Amino acid sequence: MSSLTIRLTKERITAENKRVINNDRTVDCNQLVPIKYRWAWNYYLDGCANHWMPTEVSMQRDIEQWKTPNAFTDDERHVVKRVLGFFATAESLVGNNLVLAVYRCVDNPECRQYLLRQAFEEAIHIHAFQYIVQSLSLDEGEMFNMYREVEAIYNKDEYAMSCTDSVLDPNLNTKTKEGLQTLLKNMVGLYVITEGIFFYGGFVTMLSFGRQNRIPGTCEQIQYILRDESIHMNFGIELINAIRDENPWVWEKDFEQEIIEFIKNAVELEYKYCEECLPHGILGLNTNLLREYIQYLADRRFERLRLTKQYGSSNPFPWMSEVIDLKKEKNFFETRVTEYQTGGALEW
Repeated sequence: MSSLTIRLTKERITAENKRVINNDRTVDCNQLVPIKYRWAWNYYLDGCANHWMPTEVSMQRDIEQWKTPNAFTDDERHVVKRVLGFFATAESLVGNNLVLAVYRCVDNPECRQYLLRQAFEEAIHIHAFQYIVQSLSLDEGEMFNMYREVEAIYNKDEYAMSCTDSVLDPNLNTKTKEGLQTLLKNMVGLYVITEGIFFYGGFVTMLSFGRQNRIPGTCEQIQYILRDESIHMNFGIELINAIRDENPWVWEKDFEQEIIEFIKNAVELEYKYCEECLPHGILGLNTNLLREYIQYLADRRFERLRLTKQYGSSNPFPWMSEVIDLKKEKNFFETRVTEYQTGGALEW
């Protein structure tokens, strides 16, 4: 990892000298231009274009519906709480991993520019789930402690973070094969497993309520979070592949198999979580459909990592792709146009 020390020199940085990680003394991590990784800068611009804030979204109808005794069955209320209980702290785990581990190791300035944007978006997501929990008058102690009290949620969080401690080690050396493999596995855990698999059981379940115009404010925020997470995951996979391309010696056959098993075990944990959330099935959803969907997503993640598909499952929820692709100007549930708050509207 390059030093933050500024040197007095007339030798200017060139794009050709830049690397994603392990930049030497000829590259200054403070200097954005010249940009080498245009894809990273474009992700930053896309993130800025997708800006939103939770408090822009009205929760009035959600509050009215949630307070109506017969508006939700016991199974429906159970799954809403389980999904919100997972998300309530999962976003914090992602943010901490990103800021404390990934940002420290990735010293390319244009990649860091997006990481800073992503970190802010994780803060927005944390805010969103606090806003939803508070709006619905859910038990905050129950919701924010669920990751330590419900085994299926604990297992997901613990698994995703299992390789983070070693990346936080100040003695980690990403110039060695072992050190770089440690970083890459952590990034797979963060971007591919957490943001690319573990979030999607909850996404499809909650957005199924939105398709019936139920808890629309909650689902509108989930939709925005889904769009953000899709960009996060795509950036992360680009980052992993870029590191791999610049360090081909690190991606050995044994390590590749380790990554495959890492992701396949995550698929099983997500399925166990779906069983916990939907013991009887709701809204036309059941655990068999969710298993098929999770396997379908995992195969797409494998392909993006240039690995062989493992399942061959089809997508039982094609409408989810439409949700991700929708533009910000009009949200999926046709409630309103979302405008960015301009500077003139701010209170100083």
